[in-house]
Amino acid sequence: MDIKLDPSQDDLPLMANTSHILVKHYVLDLDVDFGNRVIEGTIVLFFGDGNRFKKQTSSTQETFQMESEEDCTFRKTKPCHVPEMDASGYSPQIGNSEFVVCGKGDQDAFDNDGNHDNQKHDSENSSSKYCCDTRNHGREDFLLVLDCCDLSVLKVEEVDVAAVPGLERFTKAPKLEATPEKLRQEIVHDLVALPADGWREQLDYYTLCSQAPGCGQLFFDTDNWSLRIRKTGAHTAADFPHAIRIWYKTKPEGQSVTWTSDQSGRPCVYTMGSPINNRALFPCQEPPVAMSTWQATVRAAASFVVLISGENSAKPTPLREGCMSWYYYVTMPMPASTFTIAVGYWTEIKPKTSPSDDLVAERPLLPSKADFRYADTCSHVEYPCRFQKAAAVTQEIIPHRVFAPLCLERVCQEALLWLIPPCLSAAYSVLGTHPFSRLDILIVPANFPSLGMASPHIIFLSQSTLTGVSHLCGTRLCHEIAHAWFGLAIGARDWTEEWLSEGFATHLEDVFWAEAQQLPPHEALEQQELRACLRWHRLQDELRNSSEEMQVLRPNKEETGHVSASGACVVKHGLNPEKGFMQVHYLKGYFLLRFLARTLGKEIYFSFLKKFVHLFHGKLILSQDFLQMLLESIPEDKRLGLSVENIVHDWLECSGIPKALQEEQEAEDCARCGLARQVGSEVAKWIRVNRRPRKRKRGKPEAAFEKLSPDQIILLLECLLKQKTLSPQTLQLLQQTYRLQEQDAEVRHRWCELIIKHKYTNAYEQVSRFLQEDQAMGVYLYGELMVSEDARQQQLAHRCFELVKEHMDRATAQVVSEMLL
Repeated sequence: MDIKLDPSQDDLPLMANTSHILVKHYVLDLDVDFGNRVIEGTIVLFFGDGNRFKKQTSSTQETFQMESEEDCTFRKTKPCHVPEMDASGYSPQIGNSEFVVCGKGDQDAFDNDGNHDNQKHDSENSSSKYCCDTRNHGREDFLLVLDCCDLSVLKVEEVDVAAVPGLERFTKAPKLEATPEKLRQEIVHDLVALPADGWREQLDYYTLCSQAPGCGQLFFDTDNWSLRIRKTGAHTAADFPHAIRIWYKTKPEGQSVTWTSDQSGRPCVYTMGSPINNRALFPCQEPPVAMSTWQATVRAAASFVVLISGENSAKPTPLREGCMSWYYYVTMPMPASTFTIAVGYWTEIKPKTSPSDDLVAERPLLPSKADFRYADTCSHVEYPCRFQKAAAVTQEIIPHRVFAPLCLERVCQEALLWLIPPCLSAAYSVLGTHPFSRLDILIVPANFPSLGMASPHIIFLSQSTLTGVSHLCGTRLCHEIAHAWFGLAIGARDWTEEWLSEGFATHLEDVFWAEAQQLPPHEALEQQELRACLRWHRLQDELRNSSEEMQVLRPNKEETGHVSASGACVVKHGLNPEKGFMQVHYLKGYFLLRFLARTLGKEIYFSFLKKFVHLFHGKLILSQDFLQMLLESIPEDKRLGLSVENIVHDWLECSGIPKALQEEQEAEDCARCGLARQVGSEVAKWIRVNRRPRKRKRGKPEAAFEKLSPDQIILLLECLLKQKTLSPQTLQLLQQTYRLQEQDAEVRHRWCELIIKHKYTNAYEQVSRFLQEDQAMGVYLYGELMVSEDARQQQLAHRCFELVKEHMDRATAQVVSEMLL
């Protein structure tokens, strides 16, 4: 596989050489500085062997200057100046007196290595640095490559883990015979290999080792996308230090975290699902194959609450006056991209009659029909797995907490708190054991660019989910809960196969939500058919307005899952700013799974899904893994001609609408859905109302309109959007009939489209409020305001953007800015 990074394209490079060496554990020790908008401190990396799951051909070549197995060495460098360091710019916790760093000077947007720059260089720090000695080292030293962007790396050193007392309790290292270097490597080797039942002791020793003194600075070099580290005389990955400490700080403009204000106007910072993931938060190995555990100590002012994707419910530890320390850990190996942090003036929202426990928890219930235990052990790498714990297997509702700015306390109590237990219970009834032991839910600031985001042990929800009735909040919560299984516990081995996460979560959200509402089977089916109808309309719109190459669920085709010899690869279209607003992976993935469930039978499909979860949790998959196991679990005479090859070709590797889906929709028109038929009748009434003379005779009653669900109102508004004209009187009556300004964000979005299309000036203020308060959904409306060529509407778009652009998500702001030109 020949990986090429074209600077004119929008592919995201994953630079880490994971085939040579893998990070097994991260220890982060960080300070959050709101004054300077930086996070600074150290990260200690503990290494193991390279990726044993790598797939590649013998002809694999390295490109964009990624070193191959025999060529992963440090390039011979020129001597460089060693300037004096100003220690005032660094954290008081960091020993700055030891720093000796020298720079090569700024490079062009594309450096000598041909690397794709993602932004202009900062004049404060050069794009490439080397530490200490630069005498003749040739090309013989192994080069560690980490994914890194928008970070100021200050110092890199080997950690003297042999200085930690007590490690002899478990290490097998031959201390009397080994060299110091060999001893340190053996200690880390034995530490990362401790059995799962020793996880507490392992975390303790990771902490002690991370605090051990350094035993020699390492040479390092940064470019636009990576940090490269070497040790003189370490010629192979096996010779390279197995524990290193990196001193660094983020940059205010770094794309991995957002510095903003919450709904109360108070400062906060959080990871918001950046296209570049966490590489601007800490140096790491980004490829999903780099599964690791982590622990993090984060210090912030005492008024802040620190939330991190961790297994424990952290309590703050007072340090010096006005400062608190928070500690979290994870024992289940996960990709570094799933690490999440949020620091702000969060308040834990409790029910009005709150139980005494810190975490709202339910007693483990007796095994039910949903319980799906197996006698065999798990097939993933060893870790303390909940699927093997009797108490976890019978736990329908895991402990959970809700955090938000205090100003949202009441709306969270009314709209969110009561939904969590039934949604968690519904997920358990469908898939079985919850992969994670607890859950925090945070209502993030208005600039959050989506309705939700799931990470291990924590879910971010947009404030847009809290408006209207419970429908949008419930469905989105179910969607994010589904990611605990598909997206987190089971991840895609190739990030281009997003449908393995989003398609599953979209399909399961309907199933979970129907179960959470305890709907009778016929009502659940009607609700799901209506939502399928809405998604069908959305998919058609999406495909009409996107390029063919962006419509393919498996763009790498037969190369999917393959990497270069070093483990480096690219994520196709990973940096395309429009990709974050597209739903093709959600919708086509959803329709594929719906097609399979309907074709094979829902009972067979969901029974299989539980088996699949048990077999593949804690592992990474490709599309073939799921499809092959599904078809193999069904007798050949009942597969109805389905094969892995034709499913992959028709659904995953082709643009447009798959033939089977087109035929299904033609045979089962939305009009066959009872709820959709009801909407059709209401649309006809509104068309008649709109055709009436503007001045009606007194005493003549309006049409009697039926009460509609939020999804039905959305379908109604979509149908009315097809009308060439709607009078102001009709629009006013429409708003009054359904109280549209009080509905959830999805309904209000369609209502805003109607307002814009028909220039209903009396409701422009509602459009303005939507663009400011529902930024996760407002991008499309900016485009509609501008293409109307109406001066007042264009002024509205510009005015709203000026009000929010300072805090708007960077990718969103870029797209909107281009619309307004």
